[in-house]
Amino acid sequence: MQAALPPEIPGNPDGCYPAFTTAEGCNALHQLTGGIGDTAVGWYSNFLAGDASFNTSVGAGTLALDSGVGSGQNTALGTAAMILNLSGSGNTAVGTNALVFNTAAADNNAVGRFALYHNDESGGGVANGNNAFGSFALFDNSDGTHN
Repeated sequence: MQAALPPEIPGNPDGCYPAFTTAEGCNALHQLTGGIGDTAVGWYSNFLAGDASFNTSVGAGTLALDSGVGSGQNTALGTAAMILNLSGSGNTAVGTNALVFNTAAADNNAVGRFALYHNDESGGGVANGNNAFGSFALFDNSDGTHN
């Protein structure tokens, strides 16, 4: 009995694109228009990238809504990490559902599943400079700063 071959990969199988950009996964960096130095790995990872630069997203849905308007230099690792980020920059989210509701806040570090989950939920961009380490750490922080 002979094993079936995997389906052929369309597009650039090496994932190497212009402007120091790498994308692997269904619709990863799908709408990148001008950003440089982005890496997206996973289903819809950094989907709405726009002109965002220097973002790294690994995992299904990571940074999916980040449009690049005022954003960049974000790192999201883990399914749905920073999925709702629109314009926040300089954030680090490591863990499933870390920094999910962060929309515009900057310079936050969330390590652990659901860490800083509700951060900047109001979208005001005022929940800046927070550090949360551990599962559910600062889960309900919405507009607090420098925690």
